[in-house]
Amino acid sequence: MHLSTLLDNAVRSAGDREAVVHRTQRWTYREFADAARRAATVLREAGLRPGDRLAVMTYNTPAFLFAAFGAWYAGATLVPVNHKLQTAEVEHQLRHCGAELAVVDAEIAERATAADVPVRWLVSHPDAGAAERPAEAFESLVAAAEPWQGEQGPDDAVAQILYTSGTSGRPKGCVHTHRGIALTATYTAAGIPLHRDERFLICMPIWHASPLNNWALGTLLLGATVVLQREYEPREMLETIQRERITALFGAPIALIAPVQSVPDFADFDVSSVRAWIYGAGPLDADTARRLMKAYGSDDFHQVYGMSEMGPVGSSLSPAEQVEKAGSIGRGGIPGVALRVVRADGADAGAGQTGEIWLRADTRMTGYLDDPAATAEVFAGDWYRSGDLGRVDEDGFVTVVDRMKDVIITGGENVASQEVEGALRGHPDVLDVAVVGRPHAQWGETVVAVVVPRAGAELGLAELRTWLEPRLARYKLPRELILRPELPRTPSGKITKHVLRDELAVGSDSSG
Repeated sequence: MHLSTLLDNAVRSAGDREAVVHRTQRWTYREFADAARRAATVLREAGLRPGDRLAVMTYNTPAFLFAAFGAWYAGATLVPVNHKLQTAEVEHQLRHCGAELAVVDAEIAERATAADVPVRWLVSHPDAGAAERPAEAFESLVAAAEPWQGEQGPDDAVAQILYTSGTSGRPKGCVHTHRGIALTATYTAAGIPLHRDERFLICMPIWHASPLNNWALGTLLLGATVVLQREYEPREMLETIQRERITALFGAPIALIAPVQSVPDFADFDVSSVRAWIYGAGPLDADTARRLMKAYGSDDFHQVYGMSEMGPVGSSLSPAEQVEKAGSIGRGGIPGVALRVVRADGADAGAGQTGEIWLRADTRMTGYLDDPAATAEVFAGDWYRSGDLGRVDEDGFVTVVDRMKDVIITGGENVASQEVEGALRGHPDVLDVAVVGRPHAQWGETVVAVVVPRAGAELGLAELRTWLEPRLARYKLPRELILRPELPRTPSGKITKHVLRDELAVGSDSSG
């Protein structure tokens, strides 16, 4: 299915139902599709042609969805851009994907448009009323345009390029077709499952693969309602749940933990409408799961596991398994997905054994953009090699015990350790460095820099963070600095990060 057909079908079956809600703004399916077609006209008049790439760098606002579906109606490819990136990072991503047109939120426009790339920027003013918006604002242009009436493209055309951090430290672009993404939405809706009367809260960044493809598109597929929270904030999440009678939401574990810990009047909010508390990018231990169930007055918690290369799809841990199998990602794949744990000898891992988690589904990316070597490395026939090491228990449940890739997942954000290391090596007082994750009950992991300083130099965490701030997004900055006279290495000279991770897991007394 082409993604424009996904929306057209929803219009036919649910035309007068609420499709998208953002604060006080509301669109029915008929109104939303009309705006998306008008956006397609705006994009075509700005020079976007079939096969071109449209970069979109916004918060969770209607402009993101208008631009996405506008691009798909116009036959172009969507490239979601992390709104937290610094100028140099934006520049690299836009150069790599070859985008010549982009939509950006006015609040972050200066940081984005400073990138030295030949891109035309359309600026979104999501919170301004029609009378206050500039005439050249993306929303003003959409309102004035005629709906696009072009023909739908083939479902094997490229729909998205999703950027993800890899072991090289540079983001790689996962290339996905319309059919693959439509199947991602379908498998997700069947696997949780989602319902036609859903009011799904998107509070995690919509440019992430899961909020966009699993939850926003899975909800729209059914003709249900997507409620956008501009940016995650614990109290606002509770307020939105109560005001909009939210029935389901997704977040990193910290997104569910933070309201309980940081909102003093948490108990005064009515969250009884939520029937599915969905979390991913890390597990919950049994004690935390129990505390959250008690706090939210619900045992309907679901953990999901997947990655951008797969759509993302993978496995899930059902509500009944949250405590008994806490820490596990489930047993097998969700509907439409096959999951194996493969030992080094190529055989499937049995009870008590560990191996690499492999996934197979028709949602899998066609490959990494312009990187055939990296693509070949992660494909094994029809299977995607996740790079995650999983241990199988006696009941067939799989627990992720380590990552073969040195990617740190903190608060749901992927941080490539080698990217941070590369930036730190530019500091004049850093002689050697390794960046690893320390397990953290709320964030999953925190970023730790283990540094060998130049002789005679005095380094502090605050100084290094200040030096890194213009170079990296804030979530990539180390939260802890450990000074060492040397780093542990193999005989061939490679840093043994597993040794550092093991030490950090039990604490360290050499923090700087």
